[in-house]
Amino acid sequence: MKLASLNRGRDGELLVVSRDLKRMTSAADIAPSLQDCLDNWARVSPRLELRYQQLNDGDLPGQPFAEADCASPLPRAYQWIDGSAYLNHVELVRRARGAEMPEAFWREPLLYQGGSDSFLPPQANIVLADADWGLDFEAEVAVVCDDVPMAVSSEQAATHIRLLMLVNDISLRNLIPGELAKGFGFFQSKPSSSFSPLAITPDELGECWQGGRLALPLLSYLNGELFGCPNAGCGMHFNFAELIAHAAKTRRLSAGSIVGSGTVSNKLEGGPGKPVSEGGLGYSCIAEQRMVEKILHGEMRTPFLQRGDRLRIEMRAADGQSLFGAIDQQVVAPEV
Repeated sequence: MKLASLNRGRDGELLVVSRDLKRMTSAADIAPSLQDCLDNWARVSPRLELRYQQLNDGDLPGQPFAEADCASPLPRAYQWIDGSAYLNHVELVRRARGAEMPEAFWREPLLYQGGSDSFLPPQANIVLADADWGLDFEAEVAVVCDDVPMAVSSEQAATHIRLLMLVNDISLRNLIPGELAKGFGFFQSKPSSSFSPLAITPDELGECWQGGRLALPLLSYLNGELFGCPNAGCGMHFNFAELIAHAAKTRRLSAGSIVGSGTVSNKLEGGPGKPVSEGGLGYSCIAEQRMVEKILHGEMRTPFLQRGDRLRIEMRAADGQSLFGAIDQQVVAPEV
């Protein structure tokens, strides 16, 4: 099943979208918003599944689907928890800050609690107030849960995953070191994230959804050129069920909680990877490429995002069909 939120009102209007992303129909009569759907999943999901099937079979005419009309599937959420499960990424960005990789990171997931009161629509501009802040994208996968009990096991946590999305976890790299040095975590350095137009149920992924990981390349384009295509199923040291169980160790998670994978990152032949232009899989953020440039050449050569740059994040099935629609955003200056 593929669901979206029309960019209308604070919480959007729930849509059912056809598998080929060509048609949509409102589901507001079943659940007014995706949050309401998740609050009442057992009751409303069978009705949504039926409507999805009717739309795919042509029994409902539907309307043309336009990704640009969408908000993030959850325009705001009760909780946004982002992990850092790809330890190649953790190691590289810590090296960029001159920090060592703690051994404990291999045993226990790393999570931070992000701002969730306002997410950017998937095709909204990213406003860069100060170019010196070091604007970067971070391409990730995320899951959305129903109600998760406290102290849930990872096996039980897997049964609470209802939807998957793509994420651009926007970062201001040059603000991060100063914030982390205070010992209280990210805040100004992590502005509003954005999510793919579509949230989809795991069954849409078939065999590509295995062991709590999504085994498909995550595609990132910068100014029309492929920047990265690492496989999201490789190098994910902790799977989504383990991330959820860790988050729920001391609290329950309310329906609609979003848990991110962290930046998708693959090693190459035991090394940190190579840019696409050099035959590698590239990277899902600029910071990784900069760090590899420093390792190989002694200096960082790739600039962070500048005003006018355009970013696109997408994932495609083996047949080339876009699964989640695209996050497609341009960096702009603030309005005067």
